[in-house]
This record gives sequence, structure tokens and C-alpha cells, in this order.
Amino acid sequence: MPATLLPGNAPQFWQGSTTGMVGLARIDGVAWLFMGDGKLVQPIPDGNHGKQTTVEDFPRAMRQTALRVTATQSRFTLQGGGVELSVNFLSPLEPGDSRRQSIPMSYVSVSARSIDGAAHAVQVYMEITGDWASGDATQEVVVERDDSQAARTWTLALAKPQLLVEQHEFAAWGRVLWSTPARDGVSMQAGDRLKLRAQFAGHGSLDGSNGAARRTIKALPALALVVDLGQCGASAKDADFAVGQVREQCIAYLEQPLRALWTKHFGDWKAMLDFFHGDAASARQRADALDVRVSRDARAVGGEHYEGLCALSLRQAYGGTELVLGPDGSPWAFLKEISSDGNVSTVDVLYPAAPVWMYLDPDYLRMLLLPLLHYAEQGGWPKSYAEHDLGSAYPQATGHNDGKEEDMPVEESGDMLIMVAAWLRRAARADAQAFASRHYALLKKWAQYLEGELPDPGFQNQTDDFAGSIAHSVNLALKGIIALAAMGQVAGFAGHADDATHYRDRARKDIAYWAARAKDPKAPHLNLTYHDAGGQGTWGTLYNGFADTLLDTGLIPADVRTMQAAWYRQQSNTFGLPLQVPHSYAKSDWALFVAAWLADQPVAQELIDRVYAYADGTPDRVPFCDLYNTVTGARVAFQARPVQGGIFAPLAVRSMPKPVA
Repeated sequence: MPATLLPGNAPQFWQGSTTGMVGLARIDGVAWLFMGDGKLVQPIPDGNHGKQTTVEDFPRAMRQTALRVTATQSRFTLQGGGVELSVNFLSPLEPGDSRRQSIPMSYVSVSARSIDGAAHAVQVYMEITGDWASGDATQEVVVERDDSQAARTWTLALAKPQLLVEQHEFAAWGRVLWSTPARDGVSMQAGDRLKLRAQFAGHGSLDGSNGAARRTIKALPALALVVDLGQCGASAKDADFAVGQVREQCIAYLEQPLRALWTKHFGDWKAMLDFFHGDAASARQRADALDVRVSRDARAVGGEHYEGLCALSLRQAYGGTELVLGPDGSPWAFLKEISSDGNVSTVDVLYPAAPVWMYLDPDYLRMLLLPLLHYAEQGGWPKSYAEHDLGSAYPQATGHNDGKEEDMPVEESGDMLIMVAAWLRRAARADAQAFASRHYALLKKWAQYLEGELPDPGFQNQTDDFAGSIAHSVNLALKGIIALAAMGQVAGFAGHADDATHYRDRARKDIAYWAARAKDPKAPHLNLTYHDAGGQGTWGTLYNGFADTLLDTGLIPADVRTMQAAWYRQQSNTFGLPLQVPHSYAKSDWALFVAAWLADQPVAQELIDRVYAYADGTPDRVPFCDLYNTVTGARVAFQARPVQGGIFAPLAVRSMPKPVA
């Protein structure tokens, strides 16, 4: 939602189109708006140009008194008519529990209690509109009531679905579920939103009819649910709702449709939905515990500002992924490169996102790596280095067997080796050994490619492709060198002692070359490119130092770390550290990578504080943007991307066990 005020503001899909949701509370016979852009037909006492009615904003809204955002929940508190409402939006993340993680649903909970000492009759109305089905308002939608044993449910689907196709970033297949648990006092109705709201305002209930069986999205058909809470006193009474979109098939991997992981655990979507409703109380307890954990850990690292950044980032990181059944029936996860290229499982998007799973949910990182490894091993990828992605347009993971893609050879190969090594460090010893052995031939092939390109990579594209390709890059070279050391750790897990020694020694040799050529001969900083290749007087953000700390490879000299920390303090603007000369823009994920690398330096907290200042003060109302102007705080590009998982880089470092000799 592009606002912090619940009444009068409509939720949006990440790309900016409205996904209407309206909430009304009827208190002692008087209707109040508490959520959304709720308009109503109002009478005109003496007529107006011959009209007896007019469509106006809702005449009475509850007053919002608080908003609390945690890692998994957004809770609004409102008051009116002697009643306090708490409206809570919960997206369960469930680290380590892939069964629950596979359920593509969220909770909306409304609780009411008296705050004036008197009992009040309260009914709660919640509505979604047809624009939840697509961003294309010309599409027709089908609305059906489809109850299950434990739930009363409206379904919303396109009249002409297209399997495994996107329209305006929406899935053009599947169905939206809008549901509440079966209980006394529940009523439903679908149809004209203005009539439904008037029906509720006048009667406190709905009549069960479906007047929106087939409408265009432009007509904004409404799907409404009402829960009568009865008389509310000092103890809160709850009305629970669930919303989500279910698709049995999610991804086309090399032309093979892959089923959603939830289909393995539940017979159909009704069984899944009934379980989800029944699990609500326990889910809230687990979410509360997870919020406490993230808050405590973040405060210990970077104080209140870091806690806030983690709260903003966690749901966004997971929200760019989904769980499926791989070709062999094991759980896989795919990632969408939201708001930039729309690619499937882009390696250099997964890499900046990965710290959140390194810290909180290592097995989720493993599931995200599996499709990338499988494709390179068995899918027909023709090159000696790691692929950039699994397909140009989500959800079509068609691969690039013709070799035509946005190559980033050192970047992607280094990313994969570092992420695999990080997961091995977080896994059980036996699982790590088996994984390293299973994929050893491929990982060694990528390491051999890096050996041929290092210590001075040629002219290559890299993850910050908006800044252009670069030759002799100090930052890119560092990633490749650390990746060779990471390969040494992989070799250790796989039982190849000679290779482990070889890659450690090669990394140490290359870092000596790097250190001699990366430093500017006339200024106290590293250059953007090697100085003997024309880089003198330039500089950039050395975010690839993060992996050296993460994997405890100990390659970057201590004096280089101290020098860079001091330099960055001098170069920072109000809203952060510029990514590289001559630009003033920054990447929030990379800034936190640097804070993790330089955690023992004063600049680390300053980087956190400046990214927080941007997130708190930016004039742009979009989901957490990662590329922004450090002078103005304005968005430059991108929004809602899972790369904000990189905010968790300092916590990833703290959670990483020491390497086993």
C-alpha cells in the first residue's frame, strides 16, 4: 500500500496497479470505514440538478492511532464508536517448514474490543474487487462461491485464462481465493460494490447472492464477506480472513510444467485452505516468535535502524520466490527478477538476496540453487561458466541452450561457488559432504573457468549492468578470487584434499596480484579498475569484500579494510554511499554487504543509518527500491525486488559457523 494510513487508501500490486480491498465496521448500527477507498451512494436531501443521489467518499472513517510493521506483520490500530479495531496483515514465512511455506496465502485479521466501558454490537465487512485477477481492466472475470468443510470462500479467475503466461506481471491462470472460516454470523455477497456496501451499512449482513458471476475487471465487481462479532466488551473478538492465488502448475521448466509444492501435501486447494484457516492461531504465535528473533538479532547488530530495515525487507525477499516440485519430485524454489528483466532465477539477483536465507533459512537457499545446478548439469547449458538465468521471462524457464543470454561469466560463476560454499557451511556435515560430492564436477568446471580469467578479468558484463560492462574491475576480480577460495572449501567437503589446497593457494596468489594493482598510487583508496590499466583516480563500492568475511577466507589485507572504511566515511552523502564514480546512486543491498564486510569499523553503522534515512525519507511510494539517489533519496530504478534480502548480510555473517579444517 503506497501509504501508512489504512482508511482511504487502496492496496496495490507491486507494479502499481490497484488491488482493491475495503473494510467497514458497523458499530451499534452505524457503519465506519477502516480500510481502503470505500465509496458509497449517498442521498441528496433536496436533489441536485435533478439527481437524488451521488457517489461520494465514505462519510465516516475510524481514526488510525498506530501502525506497527514487523518482519512478518503489519498491524494497524483504529478507533471509532467506542471501539478499537486491530487490523493485522500476516504473510507467514515459516523458515524450515517447506510444507507451510508452499501455501500461497496470507491472513487478514480484524479484532474488536470496547474502549469506553460499554458493550457494542459489531459487524465486520471485508471486500476485494476484480482487479486482484489481472492488471488488464478489459479482461472478464468469473466469480464463484466454492465453500469447503471449514471455510466460506469466493473464487475469482479470468474468464479466458492462459496457462503459464503473465499479463501485466500477473499470473494469467489460477484462481484468487477470498475466504473466512465457517462460523455462525458469516454472510456473503458478490456484485456491485456500492450496493454491497449499502446493504451492509443498512443491515449489518449480506444476502448470499452472486451478482458478479461474469464481469469485466473495469466494472470492479466486489466479493464481500461479513462476520458478525456480536456484542464486544473489553475482551477482543476476532474475524479472520485469508487471501491468495492458487495455481496447480507454476513453472514451465525446459517445457515441462512443474506443479506447486503445496499439491504434494494437500489433495486440493480446499484441503489446503481448510488447513490454513485451522493453523491461524499457531501461525500467529510462530510469526510473533520470528518477529522477536529478527528484531532482537538486528538490534544487536545495528540498533533500531537496522531492525527497521530488516522488517521492511524480509517479506519482500521471500515474496519474489515460489516453491514447486522439481522433475524428480523434490522441492525446488524459483525466483523472479521482479521489476528489472523479469528473468527466471537470475543468478546475480539470487546472490544479493541470499543473505536472508543464509541467516534464517539455509534450506531455502539450497532449494533455490537446485534448478540452477540441474540445468547446468543436465539441461543443455553449453558454456564452461555459470548461466545468467533459467529463462528470459518468468514463468517460462526455457533455458538458453543456444548460449544466447546476458552473459556475466566471472560474476555468475563466482556467485554460484560462493553461495554453494555458504550453504555447505550452514548444512549438517553429512548433507554438506553429499551435496558437494554430487555437484563437484560442475563446480570444479566453473572454478577452472575462473582460474583462466583471473587475476585480471577482461572486459565483462557484471551485476551492475545498468552502469555498463567493465574491464580490469577491482571488485569483479575480488569476487572471482574469493570464489576460488570458496571452491577450496567445497573441495574440502567433497573429500578432495589436493584440490582444497590448490584452490586456497591459487586464491592467495591472486590476491597478492590484486592488492598490488587495486590501490590508487596517489590516494588512500582502491580504484574502480586496476591502476596500471587506467583506473587511477577512480573508486567504487567494494561490496564483494562481503564474501571474504562471510566465508572467513581471510584474503583481503587488514590495512585495505581500514583504508576503505575511512575512505567511505569521507564519500558518503546524506542517504548513503555512491556505488561508483561518477554516479550518485547507491544500491541498498550492496551498502549492507559493505556494512557486513566492515562490521568492526565505524562506517558500518553509518551505512546502515544512511540506508534507513533513505527508506524512511524517500519521496517515492513504491515497494522498497534498491537503486536510489544518495543526494535526494529519490528512486532511480527498480522496486519490490528480492535483492533486499541483502539487507540481512550482517546477520548472515554472524550466523555463519567457522570453517571445519
